[in-house]
Amino acid sequence: MKKAIINGELFIGNKFYKEKVLIFEDDKIVDILDEKTFKKDGAKIETIDANGSYVTPGFIDLQLNGCGGVLFNDDISKKTIETMYKTNLKSGCTSFTPTLITTSDENILKAISLVENLDKEKYGVIGLHIEGPYISLEKKGIHNPKFIREAEDKIIDRIIESGKENVRIITLAPEKTDKKFITKLHKAGINVALGHTNGTYEELKEKEGYGVTLATHLYNGMSSFNHRNPGAVGAIFDSDIHAGVIVDGFHCHYSAIKSAIKIMGERLYLVTDAVAPVGTDMEYFYFEGNKVYYKDGKCFGEDGTLGGSALTMDVGVKNLVKYCDITLEEAIRMATLYPAKAVKIDNEYGKLQPGYFADIVFLDKHLNLKKVIAKGIEY
Repeated sequence: MKKAIINGELFIGNKFYKEKVLIFEDDKIVDILDEKTFKKDGAKIETIDANGSYVTPGFIDLQLNGCGGVLFNDDISKKTIETMYKTNLKSGCTSFTPTLITTSDENILKAISLVENLDKEKYGVIGLHIEGPYISLEKKGIHNPKFIREAEDKIIDRIIESGKENVRIITLAPEKTDKKFITKLHKAGINVALGHTNGTYEELKEKEGYGVTLATHLYNGMSSFNHRNPGAVGAIFDSDIHAGVIVDGFHCHYSAIKSAIKIMGERLYLVTDAVAPVGTDMEYFYFEGNKVYYKDGKCFGEDGTLGGSALTMDVGVKNLVKYCDITLEEAIRMATLYPAKAVKIDNEYGKLQPGYFADIVFLDKHLNLKKVIAKGIEY
């Protein structure tokens, strides 16, 4: 059944358009018409009144550990995925990669099997993000050191066998990982991200050539930029690598994000790195054996180490506009098109365009969420 969104400002291409009507049928966008044409030809189509809202693509989060009181690491199950999805929809996030941080081989295999047998479109899942365990001890952050190890053929081959539809991203420390594994993953279409790395600029630039195309939470969990030792941050800036950034005011100074936007342009995209307290009143939780507290919007371990975030995608968009001196249009792209491009799904996600999924967000003029449509279903 066709439905038409009317009386909104539609984000099409690079800007918002008034007097346009978006038509979708089932889970796909099928047409965009001028209001006059629609009034003439579309009288029998059911309408959804946007009431002057901004109408944008659904947000895409490529790093989500948990929310709604659950963590993917704690309970690798369809129930957890469903809770995460329902919580996501309240902040306009219609697509995400459930993120499994450093853990046992058993849990990695369980997560792969779960996603292989999941109706992914029903739950907004675009594949797993396996963050670790092949990372640097020096830059482990909240990750449990007892599980940090070097890559082995068994698990890498299982990831490759599962395919890019099921394992979308794997984060690793390139200096700790044999180039053969990076090459194999890249050739299989798995997006290899550098992260939790203490590698030098030279080490990371060398491994980039074997197929590192992404970076996980820019600035955090990586060797810092210095004018004589550019580190991981310098390697990312001086590359074609796409990177996620957590725009919550805790993980990065907003000035650092502004600088990254100027340097990286569309290679930089918004992520949340969210954990269990999002959408709850939890005061603490456990993350792979580490107690993490939640207070005043901040998640931190007993030693003060940041342990994920309580950010949501809609708040991230607001923060980009308010604190990072960019237009709403660019903030929307950082939450939609740029992550889609980063993992090569921008042929179906990240735009309001015929042939794309009917993942649609309505925001009022204060950028508050008004309505979400995910795969054509209204929420």
